[in-house]
Amino acid sequence: MTDYQTVAYEVLEGGVAHIKLNRPEARNAQNQRMTYELNDAFTAAAFDDDVKVIILSGEGPHFSSGHDMKPGSDDYVPERVGISGGIGKPGSEGLMAYEEEVYLNMCRRWQTLPKPTIAQVHGKTIAGGLMLMWVCDLIVASEEASFIDLTVNFGVNGVEWFAHPWELGLRKAKEMLFTGDPVSAQEAYNLGMVNHVVPKDELGDFTLELAQKIGQRPSYSLKLAKMACNQTQDAQGFWTAQQAAFNLQHVGHASSFERMRADAMKEAGVKIPFFD
Repeated sequence: MTDYQTVAYEVLEGGVAHIKLNRPEARNAQNQRMTYELNDAFTAAAFDDDVKVIILSGEGPHFSSGHDMKPGSDDYVPERVGISGGIGKPGSEGLMAYEEEVYLNMCRRWQTLPKPTIAQVHGKTIAGGLMLMWVCDLIVASEEASFIDLTVNFGVNGVEWFAHPWELGLRKAKEMLFTGDPVSAQEAYNLGMVNHVVPKDELGDFTLELAQKIGQRPSYSLKLAKMACNQTQDAQGFWTAQQAAFNLQHVGHASSFERMRADAMKEAGVKIPFFD
């Protein structure tokens, strides 16, 4: 895929690939096309031997507003890249298979890219936008940036790439999820989620300089250093916890759908056990 509609891709000096989320009119909400185009761009950078480091940023006023939930917003039919069969099946089986493909396993694929990745973040990063940022190795944020997860309001335990306790610490992660209140860039820096906080007008230059500095190191040792850090995290239980949280999310989905079904039947005058 070379003609992207929802992302932009360019290779800069110093062995840096710059991928931009490019749906500013939708505040970079992720539809299915964006997910697969982003995966294609990440893959292109991974296989380009001239690329040493990858920057991910967002066009427009915000990094990402999360998943695009508007009905009919996406008519793109992708070629699947995972093994989550059953996406077309009804009910929880199909939904779980779909979210395994486009969220959980896609994020795992991006997190384990063999090259360092840097999220260049500004404005708001909401819910599903957190996933795109958290899979990156480093995060540089502008001073006005903020981070929000509202998904508890929707009946689930958090976004599909459940990294909150690892990124923020256990107690702040619980507060973020329980309240839905934003976490500021400075607070995220203090908690260790963000590497650097810079003025907005310096964000692009600062991130590029950081990427080019990293790109001066040997590619193989960068890969090994990244693997060592990621494998340490997995040894602490990260990937097991990710999968467990993803499964819990689908308990939440099932409960929400059952509640909606029960409400509709109650409106029709049908008595529903356990919901009256």
